[in-house]
Parts: sequence; C-alpha cells; structure tokens
Amino acid sequence: MAGIEFSPPLRVPPREPSPDPRTSTGVSLEFKREVASVKIGVVTEIKVHENRVALTPAGADRLGSAGHEVRIQSGAGEGSGLSDQDYTEAGAVVVPDAATTFAECDMIMKVKEPLEQEWPMIREGQTLFTYFHLAADRALTEAMVRSGSHCFAYETLEVDGHLPLLTPMSEVAGRMSIQAGAHSLERHNGGLGALLGGVPGVSRGQVMILGGGVVGTQAALMAAGLGADVTILDVNLDRMRYLDDVLPKNCRTLYSTPHAIRQMLPMADLVVGAVLIPGAAAPKLVRREDLALMRPGAVIVDVAVDQGGCIETCKPTTHAEPTFVVDGVVHYCVANMPGAVPRTSTFALTNATLPYALSLAKLGPFEAVRQSEALRSAANTIAGQLTCEPVARAFDMDWTAPEEAL
Repeated sequence: MAGIEFSPPLRVPPREPSPDPRTSTGVSLEFKREVASVKIGVVTEIKVHENRVALTPAGADRLGSAGHEVRIQSGAGEGSGLSDQDYTEAGAVVVPDAATTFAECDMIMKVKEPLEQEWPMIREGQTLFTYFHLAADRALTEAMVRSGSHCFAYETLEVDGHLPLLTPMSEVAGRMSIQAGAHSLERHNGGLGALLGGVPGVSRGQVMILGGGVVGTQAALMAAGLGADVTILDVNLDRMRYLDDVLPKNCRTLYSTPHAIRQMLPMADLVVGAVLIPGAAAPKLVRREDLALMRPGAVIVDVAVDQGGCIETCKPTTHAEPTFVVDGVVHYCVANMPGAVPRTSTFALTNATLPYALSLAKLGPFEAVRQSEALRSAANTIAGQLTCEPVARAFDMDWTAPEEAL
C-alpha cells in the first residue's frame, strides 16, 4: 500500500499484484488460458459449386490466440473472396492439398459433409466438425462409423431447444428459396411464366410454405416483400400465433394436414419445403400423386433436400444443374443453396461455429461430450459408434448414447 512501510520484524507474505484497472475491460479472456495445442485443419470444399469455407481469417486468428495451430488448404477461401495471404497474416499455415491437411491435423473443420473421395483421408481418433446430415446418406454414416473418427455435426448442436449452427444457413437458404423459385417460374426456365408480385390488375403469385421455422419465416418475409400472397403451413399453434403477429398482412398461417396441403396445391405457383426434424430424415408431406393437383409449370423448392426432402419426388441437385421436371412441375433441389452466396454464408457460419470450435479444440472430443451439453448433442459418431438416435432410426441401425460411447 502506497505511503506505508512495515518495520523489519514484521513478515508480511507477498501479495498477488492487483489487476490493473486500465486493462480490466470486463471482457472474458478465457481463450488466452493455457490449453493443449491442437492442430486444426480447414480443407477446400469439393462439392460442386460449393464456395464456402469453414473458417475466416478472423476465426483462424482467434483459434491461434487460444494456443492452437490452424492449417488451411491453399485456395480454400478463394470462393469467398479470402486469399491465402489473408490467412497467413492471421497466423495460419497454408498447406498444399487436402491429403496433407487431413494427415497433419487432429481436428478438421468443413462446411459440407465429406464426399466419398475424402473418406479414405479420415483416420481413427480424428475429430470432424461440419454439416453431416447423416440421416440422408446411409453410405456416409457407415463410412464415418468405420473410420473410428469423432463426428460433431453442426446441424444437431442444440442449445435451449434451438439449433444455433443451423440457423444462419437456414436464414440464407430461406431467403434464397424465393429468389430461386421466382427465377424458376420464368417461362424460359420451364416455369409457368408468373411474376410473384403480379402487377396492378393481375393477381399476385401464390406461395405455399411447408414449415414455419427459420427457413419458412425467412422465405415468407422475402415472398411477402415481393408482393406475393403467402400461406405458411405448420402444426405448432404457438409458432403460428407468433408468425401471425410478426409477418406482413399478405401472409397467413394454416394448420398443416394432408387434406389442407392437397387443397392448397392447385392454387400454388411456388411451394417451398421448409420442414426440419433435427438430425432425422424429413417427413414426406407432398407425395408423387399429389403433383397431379398442381398446374404445369408450377415450382417446388425443397430446402429440406439435404435431410432427404419433404417432397417425395425431390432428389439432390447442384448449382450446375439445379432443376428437373416431374409431371410438369419444376423441382429446384440444390442441397447446398448457401454455397451460391459464399461470402455472406462463410462469415455468417463462422460467427456461429467459432465459439463451439474453440470449446471442442480446448476440451477434445471426449471431454466435450462429458462437459458440454451443446457439443454432446452434436456428437453423431464417437470412436466408431453411432451416437445420434434420429440417424439410427432413419436406417434401423444400432446406436449408443454419446456419454456411453466413451
């Protein structure tokens, strides 16, 4: 204490220095604590026209500040307007190819599920953090189990009943569904030639949205903004009351039943599939025979296609060939819609995933399962065992609770 001295006989134990108020900001500096260094790899996405990247330079800098080594495949960020130099300036190491990245790193961050040519590069004990959508792909599920890796899926990570890592991409896909649908409705693209907003003296387009979650809400806002008449079908009455309060007056809600869906189909110019059951295959709400109720040139955009789709006739397509026609109805079923706007999507995704990537790297896969409820919900496979019940139900496979798989 300033101005006070103690005489020699007194033995005062040394005191820890007081925090300097000039550097006490109130902001958590937890990421600067000593942790075991983990080599985190980011690979270039190889899905057709997938230009997103799993980590921004700012994210690489943050992981580096936490004591980890970030290695990024050369060119991984180019599709999002991020150069190798941007990453090296943020402290990341640029490596030449995916094989090197997989071989050198303990944890791999991706955007989309590993494709078949990537499966042999995944090794036992390696941690993968990405969108997996295993319930739509048995072969991928079995490959990840065989690999003995630890697969943590963005889309099943749950916090207080919400899916925070799915939300930003659902927002993008919901908005894009209306853009894609409006484009597909143009006559030269096979559509019936209707303008969603209409013009004075001509009726507006009719948009039917199956599901009132994040995708459905964003789709409704975009369609309403274009001037269309919008109907959202859902089974959650509380959610429908909320949507009635917040959406524009040209949107209405309708309780979803097979009968209600069949009644709406003849009037719909655009149908958006926006149904999600976390981790599970999407239910089929529109059957093949139901297409006969729709007008030739009407359009279906199934955003749920990466979970198997909620329209029976849907199958995954790519940005290179996004549409196909069944019974006169145009189907747009691109499984990675946000990949078309990669810069927006990459930054939105990293904003959401980075805190969990930091926790997963700090704790490691086993302690993450033990200590973090959120990361435990994201664990789809652990050490060669399937640990996600909805995926197991989709394929009638055995599964083990994540904490028991340890």
